[in-house]
Amino acid sequence: MSLEQNSTTTEFPSWFIPLDTIHIICYAFTIVVALLFLFIIIYDKLYTTVPMMLFTNSCISELFFATSLFAMATFRIRNDIRHVHFYDSFCIFMAYLGYVSVGVQNYSYLLQAIYRYILIVHPTRLFYQSIEFQLFLIGSSWIFCTIYPIVLWSTGQIKYIFDDGICQMPLELSFVTIFNAFYVYFIPMSSIILIYLRMVQYMRDMRKHVTTANRLFHAKRELRMIRRIVSLVFILVTLGLPYAIFIFMSFFDVAPKYHFRIAFTFICASLVLVMIALLEITEPLKNSLMSKLSRQQSKEIQELVLRLYNDGCDGNEIHKSLRGLISKRTIFYWLKSIKATGTIQLQGPPGCPM
Repeated sequence: MSLEQNSTTTEFPSWFIPLDTIHIICYAFTIVVALLFLFIIIYDKLYTTVPMMLFTNSCISELFFATSLFAMATFRIRNDIRHVHFYDSFCIFMAYLGYVSVGVQNYSYLLQAIYRYILIVHPTRLFYQSIEFQLFLIGSSWIFCTIYPIVLWSTGQIKYIFDDGICQMPLELSFVTIFNAFYVYFIPMSSIILIYLRMVQYMRDMRKHVTTANRLFHAKRELRMIRRIVSLVFILVTLGLPYAIFIFMSFFDVAPKYHFRIAFTFICASLVLVMIALLEITEPLKNSLMSKLSRQQSKEIQELVLRLYNDGCDGNEIHKSLRGLISKRTIFYWLKSIKATGTIQLQGPPGCPM
């Protein structure tokens, strides 16, 4: 594709660069948090169970999505700063990756919901609960989400949008626009909601019949997990609503001038909220992270106790300085350890919380 430059056909309002900066910050935050999650998962080997394997897939998809959007945002802010329009085949490729990554993201949450549904409604079908089958579904979702945008790319559907400074498929009344919206957005989102409603109905039917307490307990637990996934969907649907509205408005040629800039602002906010929600709803990851933070805080307190002791403070003075951070019994236990060995034992006295 030939390179094009133009500095006269489109205005560059003053709010472009601040908005671009906000986008970049949100995407960078998402990338850092996703990498942190993946590091903890790999370091603590949390990926060995099917639920955490599916969660890892969601983290990778969020990282992929945020990275593609980050590349698009840096490309756009460069043009906005220079007040020029410049694009090449790489711009088209970034748009292609954007369509791939958003599809992978949405279907990753659908796979989590499907797995929870199988656990409760079809508990005896162990093959569908196996790691092998779930890996097959994950691989299939990535393959299909990678293949379908190739059609958009190869047929020239992805174009440079001068007003928005990025390469995207123009919003207009066409089969491709409708298919794209349904394939990457409406199908996975609506399917998750339908699975949740089906699970609620199934739970009601279980209460009407004789059901073991153990199975009912597990069903309630999985239903809570699906409800948490639905909360993620609620974030994605709510903050993705402007994009959907602009698609509908484009059918009547009344979409606002900078619709992609506006829509992507809501999308970048959704990424930040989703990463926070993922940490909140994933107990193994949250417990692992809190454990690491607790150990780090304990180490810092130990170093402070040792420094105060070396400065000549006794146990009561140290406890007064660290009131609310550590129990008095633990302080005297540590001081006893210091006098005996010159160091602090990592654990506190038996039966005494830090």
